[in-house]
Amino acid sequence: MNSHTKFEGLEVGYDIPALPGMDEADIQTPCLILDLDALERNIKKMGDYARSQGMRHRVHGKMHKSVDVAKLQESLGGSCGVCCQKVSEAEVFARGGIKDVLVSNQVRDPAKIDRLARIPKLGARTIVCVDDIANVADLSAAAVKHGTTIECLVEIDCGAGRCGVKTTPEVVAIAKAIDAAPGLKFSGLQAYQGAMQHMDSYDDRKAKIDIAVAMVKDAVDTLKAEGLECDIVGGGGTGSYYFESTSGVYNELQCGSYAFMDADYGRILDKDGKRIDQGEWENALFILTSVMSHAKADKAIVDAGLKAQSVDSGLPVINDKLRLVPGHCDPTCNVHDWYVGVRGGKVEVVWPVSARGKAY
Repeated sequence: MNSHTKFEGLEVGYDIPALPGMDEADIQTPCLILDLDALERNIKKMGDYARSQGMRHRVHGKMHKSVDVAKLQESLGGSCGVCCQKVSEAEVFARGGIKDVLVSNQVRDPAKIDRLARIPKLGARTIVCVDDIANVADLSAAAVKHGTTIECLVEIDCGAGRCGVKTTPEVVAIAKAIDAAPGLKFSGLQAYQGAMQHMDSYDDRKAKIDIAVAMVKDAVDTLKAEGLECDIVGGGGTGSYYFESTSGVYNELQCGSYAFMDADYGRILDKDGKRIDQGEWENALFILTSVMSHAKADKAIVDAGLKAQSVDSGLPVINDKLRLVPGHCDPTCNVHDWYVGVRGGKVEVVWPVSARGKAY
């Protein structure tokens, strides 16, 4: 499908904020824009880092919800696949041609389990997290029903206090149940420490990850003694990937926000005490907005209000071109239909937010 056909019948300013070839000045606001040069540099940098450490990088698709961005992360960054939080998200990526998809959550509803079991028929390796032995039988029955294989990771609560089991005996019991279940394959461990990703202090983040690494190592070693090998030991985010990649235990990173960056992540400090958006990663995602009122000398009102952005992590940062740096990229992206990719003052690409609204 050529670009003309792809956008046929869509009206700029009503259906879509811009079309390829337009001047940046003519983009209709408010909308999400991507600085393609910065985006590509971020993606290449993370890909180069992961390869240098002998790590796989499974990008977190919940951040951008975009098949096009995920494919760019494959081609430029060498990513091995995507993580998703929902079955419907996973299905969007599988239908879009991504061949390795992890639902980094538990799936318990029978209808959702049934959909999950059908994803391998789309040509994608399909993986899910498990933290309750009772879940194993339901996943197995669905996989057998559809003649597919669902791979399973046992999730460890390594400090986030949300999903996951907290002891090695629990990990082993669930892993053995998965290994014995028809239609399922035990593929390893999920151990993402999400609660510390935005802690400002590098040393504080490291202290939290050291605890996680010890838990994961004990589980990996015990599983190996029981004859169960972990193909995947996954975790790591934009605020911690350097810890997991040098742990000697993890083999797969799950960073997401590094590609776009946002104001909240940008505040955290690297090992030298420097903000990570001032050298480590570049801001590539912006909300493009226009001033619509300047009736008061000390105030300018723009057209990007609460319906154009998330404020769960604070208000956006305003720069001199009225490109707002979102406080939190994930929920901001989820309230838009399109990304407008710009380079050199021109619109180069327009990509749909493919999995927007896929919350099932």
